[in-house]
Amino acid sequence: MFSSIINLKFPSTAEAKIAASHFSEILGSKISYYDYLGIQITIGKSGELSVGVRFDEAVRLKKFENDIPGLLSDIKKSFIYKEEKYSGVCIYSFEREAQNSAVNISTGETVN
Repeated sequence: MFSSIINLKFPSTAEAKIAASHFSEILGSKISYYDYLGIQITIGKSGELSVGVRFDEAVRLKKFENDIPGLLSDIKKSFIYKEEKYSGVCIYSFEREAQNSAVNISTGETVN
């Protein structure tokens, strides 16, 4: 699994929240275009914003990396921030799958 990480540091958490909303909208609208495996957007309490995007193929990662300047263009025009980007190979990743459990009313047994 390949990953692209974009770390941005804004002067305030309020600016990071606005930028996170922008990233959510843009990246969410491009799921089928880039064929992500996963996206994670995290805001820190001091104005940090971290965006992690995972891919199953290096070719898809490269396509995304080439488009990053365009994805950041509106944010660059609107905010002052420090930026750090890097790409790498995921060494370890864990996400619990969502589970749906129900109880059969007649028997009281759990149904998965």
